[in-house]
Amino acid sequence: MQYHWDFSFLFQYRSLIWTGLLYTIGFTIGTAVSGLTVGCLVALARLSNYRVASAVITTFIEIFRCTPVLVQLVWIYYALPMLTGIELTPAVAAFITLTLYGASFYGEIIRGGIISIDGGQWDAGRALGMRKHQLMKRIILPQAFRRMIPPLVNQTVLQLKNTSLLSVLAVPDLLYQGQLITSASYRPLETYTMIAVIYFIILFPLTRFAHRLETNMNR
Repeated sequence: MQYHWDFSFLFQYRSLIWTGLLYTIGFTIGTAVSGLTVGCLVALARLSNYRVASAVITTFIEIFRCTPVLVQLVWIYYALPMLTGIELTPAVAAFITLTLYGASFYGEIIRGGIISIDGGQWDAGRALGMRKHQLMKRIILPQAFRRMIPPLVNQTVLQLKNTSLLSVLAVPDLLYQGQLITSASYRPLETYTMIAVIYFIILFPLTRFAHRLETNMNR
């Protein structure tokens, strides 16, 4: 039987679609900024000379890198309140999860960028009498940041993709709104096609931008 495609009904749900898009973009930007901030602290802790701190941070990184985001979302929303006694709203649990997940990857990207700088740069800075924080600020980070940009952009793209999992906690992101529209209209093909197109429109320029950055860095 031939299926009759009809996207016109989606116009009446434009407010839901717009709300979902705003949640998706908002969570992406918010968790990318917070994840990058926490990731900087994670990277510095791993590079420190304190073995206990480095071991704790390494454990944190491996836990979040080696478990699915969906499992992390469910665990933090349902299990963490039982352990701490602090109730979390779905939005707060989702924000914490994506922040920590992103931080585990951002931290490794930043750490990798820093240690990729030739050791001679450190020796030259010390020979000039620079302290460690001066070395980082004036010599190491400016060079390392250029190398970090492409993987940081790629990780931010993944942050945006991971927001599609927030619907499991009933956070009204784009996918959750699509589920509401599908349950009301009984037309999942058009609804999820529309959602896929929106994600593509947002992600394609970002992926091309990341590819261009990688090409320029290789040159």
